[in-house]
Amino acid sequence: MQYDPIKRSLGKVFNQTPALRILFYKLLDLLLLRAWYIRRELRKIAKTSNQNLNILDAGSGFGQYDYFMSSLGKKWSITGVDVKDEQIADCNEFFTKIKRNERVKFQLGDLTQFVNKEAYDIILSVDVMEHILEDELVFANFFQSMKKGGSLIISTPSDQGGSDAHHHDHEEDGVHGFIDEHVRDGYNAEDIREKLSKAGFTSIKTAYTYGKAGSISWRLSMKYPIQMLNASKAFFIIIPLYYLITYPLAYVLNWLDVSKTHKTGTGLMVVAKK
Repeated sequence: MQYDPIKRSLGKVFNQTPALRILFYKLLDLLLLRAWYIRRELRKIAKTSNQNLNILDAGSGFGQYDYFMSSLGKKWSITGVDVKDEQIADCNEFFTKIKRNERVKFQLGDLTQFVNKEAYDIILSVDVMEHILEDELVFANFFQSMKKGGSLIISTPSDQGGSDAHHHDHEEDGVHGFIDEHVRDGYNAEDIREKLSKAGFTSIKTAYTYGKAGSISWRLSMKYPIQMLNASKAFFIIIPLYYLITYPLAYVLNWLDVSKTHKTGTGLMVVAKK
């Protein structure tokens, strides 16, 4: 099942004005459980640091987290890097329109080649590493690009069924995973700790996300709507009604998920230091 075409379609709808795009960001922050975890980590940093931070968003996509960070840290300087030139141009245009382009800039870059030595206090990587085969090379590049004392924040699917990537239930019928763009099913906590340690990182903390409550929420808020939209674009008409009915439950499930520590889960949050 293809996820990117749906994201592009939604992006076109909400990209007509800056106000609609900001609304899109707000909706993503509410719907996506991973955004709840990422925003929590970023708020922790904001509470303990008022200095000018230099931040790399490694795989910036729509610029959702760059908008949040630029609102959270008025002195933060943010660079978004992505391999998709249309998204780079789109994000630069949007942040220019809202007059944040002096603090937030986007550039084309391949993370397997991107190195800016000892430049960043924070490197953020959200749902990116599962798309990159040469992950150890990217981790080494992150380490080189980070200042001493800097923090790396990663959100990625785990190997406990994260995002149903290459899910095996129906492969015998020729049906592939929910998200076909992934190059791996997800990370084991020990596996990613070993790879980050090999790259030079220390104080590596991993925590499973998307426990039972979060997994149900993900199906309600993401999987089922995307499946409907893949079946027919006509479902765009009823999607608002669908969320009106289902989101209150998804919100409660998200809150429950971030309030607990999980022994296992379909997502992983990783924080490491240099």
